[in-house]
Amino acid sequence: MAGRLSGVASRIMGGNGVAARSAASALRSRSGMGLPVGKHIVPDKPLPVHEDLIWDNGTPFPEPCLDRIAPTVGKYEALAWLCGGLSFFAALGLLAVWKDKASKIPFAPKVYPYDNLRVELGGEP
Repeated sequence: MAGRLSGVASRIMGGNGVAARSAASALRSRSGMGLPVGKHIVPDKPLPVHEDLIWDNGTPFPEPCLDRIAPTVGKYEALAWLCGGLSFFAALGLLAVWKDKASKIPFAPKVYPYDNLRVELGGEP
């Protein structure tokens, strides 16, 4: 299909000139950009056991999918960091609830003239 399109494009662009050849090659290779992640290699034998742990994006140096932080941080240290972070956000939320004036007074207090209608509501003049 791309060959037919490039042939049509070369005829439209004027034969076999430089512009026609560049248009033909661009149409053949995804507008000149190539594949998004390099060549796709179809496996012809069984994959190694931990093949899914390697991120191979077509560069010469494939990298592991998981960070290499696991050997440096212990299980209980990671649990302490997790509990510390969660308790910080819980304390921040409780502080916001405790200091929330809008929930204690859900409406604005009415302000009346003449000393807040003290005399009109039965107060001493």
